[in-house]
Amino acid sequence: MLNIKNIAAFDNLRTPFYYYDMDLLRKTVERVATISRKYGIHVHYAIKANVCKPILETISAAGFGADAVSGEEVVHAVSCGFPGSEVMFAGVGKSDREILAALDCGVGCFNVESLQEIEAIAELAAKTGRIAPVAIRVNPNIDAHTHKYITTGLNENKFGLLESDLPKAAELIKSKPSLEFKGLQLHIGSQITDVDSVFELECQRVNEIVENFEKTGLKVSNIDLGGGLGIDYDDPDGNPVADFETWMSVINRTLKLREDQTVHVEPGRSIVAQCGNLIARVLYVKPGTTKTFVILDAGMNDLIRPALYGAYHKIENLSAHYLRNDEDKECAYDIVGPVCESSDVWGEGRILRESRRGDFVALRSAGAYGQVMASRYNLHEFAPAVYSDEL
Repeated sequence: MLNIKNIAAFDNLRTPFYYYDMDLLRKTVERVATISRKYGIHVHYAIKANVCKPILETISAAGFGADAVSGEEVVHAVSCGFPGSEVMFAGVGKSDREILAALDCGVGCFNVESLQEIEAIAELAAKTGRIAPVAIRVNPNIDAHTHKYITTGLNENKFGLLESDLPKAAELIKSKPSLEFKGLQLHIGSQITDVDSVFELECQRVNEIVENFEKTGLKVSNIDLGGGLGIDYDDPDGNPVADFETWMSVINRTLKLREDQTVHVEPGRSIVAQCGNLIARVLYVKPGTTKTFVILDAGMNDLIRPALYGAYHKIENLSAHYLRNDEDKECAYDIVGPVCESSDVWGEGRILRESRRGDFVALRSAGAYGQVMASRYNLHEFAPAVYSDEL
């Protein structure tokens, strides 16, 4: 059950809202910092997972860098304490405006994903009298065994350059005096739970790719393995912190590094997902012919993952636990939102304590790809952020 120190404080808040457990965030960040120092791995938080300023300031204060996928994310990262030199700018569709903004921020590296992009960055850097640091994102054709919408490393995905294009990319970079080559970057997918085998395979492929690439005459000083470490959506209380030890130990033992090479990773979800929860109220309990609906005031506009991916989030009735001591009987409910779409469903046949109008309900593990993907569909207001330190 979500740990709430003072549920009475929720009565003064408009629902739905995102509730962030800052103690858990700090615990997670400290764990990542300890393990990354142990293995000499540089961490860059993936901004796209959650952009809330207090969360980013907590992460940047730990000395981490950032991974951005838009010019706006680059600027926001710097405003939240990440040094520009520690920000990596990825993404297949960087506009000229975004490239110039990143150059103004002194971005540490552009992860380039096409030959045309190399040309564009070189031209803009030359026009502004700058040297642009670039790394090549490689598509390693690895199946991460995750949802098709969040796999990124297969040949049919839009991300990165194919290995067969690397010699062309190397020659192009060497021909551009406004570019400085920094290394290679990969990212094979998200919510990877088969940690040992998938990341071991990634590192083995990287060993081959680096060896072959350096035959072009460019030296690979930095190897960026991306992110993708999964979390436990089924049991957020049993596993509140992701298995960073296994992930980084696999990298340490499998990746072949010279003394002049540095390894980087880009965790996002695994740092912030478990600290965030979407809190809603029960609007109505509606009996049907064969099922009973619990209708919440939070919908797919607030957290789109279940409607978009069919993603699972644990659901808990906080009022039944904290105010009625779990004395109510358990019931099976279809838990739905208010949005005028049939896909606005949080879960079917979920077992909860008997629920009543006005009860507080928590949708767990919503700190990543929740608030950042919200919309105002049906003109619903955005759910605000509430931080445990404030209550």
